[in-house]
Parts: sequence; C-alpha cells; structure tokens
Amino acid sequence: MPDLPYRSLVWLTYRLGATFAFGVPLLLLIWAAVRREGAMVRLLTIYWKVASLMAISLLLLTDQRPLGYIVVFIAPILILVSVWFWVDLNEELADLPPWRPLPLTVRVWRWALSGFAVLATLMAASSLPCSRVLATADCKAWLEAPQGLHRVVERLFDFVFGGQWTEAVAAFIGYVALVAYAVGLLQWLLVRLPKQGRVAGEF
Repeated sequence: MPDLPYRSLVWLTYRLGATFAFGVPLLLLIWAAVRREGAMVRLLTIYWKVASLMAISLLLLTDQRPLGYIVVFIAPILILVSVWFWVDLNEELADLPPWRPLPLTVRVWRWALSGFAVLATLMAASSLPCSRVLATADCKAWLEAPQGLHRVVERLFDFVFGGQWTEAVAAFIGYVALVAYAVGLLQWLLVRLPKQGRVAGEF
C-alpha cells in the first residue's frame, strides 16, 4: 500500500476531528442531558470547555497566523487529558451498568477520542516548523480546511447579518478567545487544582 501524501493525512486528521471531537460528543451531550445522567453531562461539559481550543486554532489558521500551528498541537493533548483526568467522574462512569447504551457509547467514544488525540498530536507536531516558515506546501495543507470553513461562515454571516466576516475578524476573535482561554486555564491550575486535585466537582 503506497504511503498517503501528507495533504491527505492532514485532511484525514480534520475529518476524524469533525467526527470524534465534534459530532459524536455533541450528540452524547444532548443524549446525556435528556437522560439526566449527571456524571456524563459533567464530563462532556468539561470536554467542550477544553475542546474550544480547537475552534480557536481554526480561527487563527483562517488568517494564516503562525500561533495557530502551536495551538493546534496543544489542543489534542489537553482534550486527551480532559476526558481521563477526573477521579470522581471515572469512578461514577465505572459504576454504571456496562450494557446500558449511553454509558457504553461514552466509554467507546473516550477510547476512540484518545486514538484521534494521539494521531492529531503527532500530525500537529509535524506542522510546528510552520510557526516560523509558512510558505511550504505542507504548511498550506493545514490552512485548507479552516479557510474552507471560513467561506461557509462568511456566506452564512452575510445572509443572516448582512455584514462581512473576514479572515482578519476571525483571527482577532481567535486571539481574544485564546487570551480568555489562557486566563481560565491559569486560574484552574493555580487556584482550583491545588484545592480540589483530580476531583471535577462543579467544574
């Protein structure tokens, strides 16, 4: 079997991310909320807070900002940690009957997401030189999906609001969101983690 070209691997990473990091957890959050499964709702809520870093990376890459390559490397690492880190949530999930559809699906999703996170981290690591040199074909491969998504949002934004959604606006919002994310992460690391440890509580 011939080696897949790098561009195809990048697109595979984005497609797997759309499936396991966006589509499936969104459905699981709705499902868990409808069934009022507290542990799973808390796990998925924490996941979405952490996974918002992936959306930030897309906003930055839309305008070819070098920082976007660093963020897209960090995001899957934090995502992987976020679904396994919490002792209390792990214990509550382990106590649920394994044959029930929702807990079983959440368990399968966590392992599938872990596989995706490892792949995404390895792929993103190969893009880190792009934070210094943007002109190569490999670097441009990472920009195709964010810029394609941008064109869709641009048309939708124009249709709904009658305004312009430009690459510069996307990057500006990405920087603002990244600062807010960093402040929230530091607050958790310096205040909540020393106090609560690996207990999610009301995170």
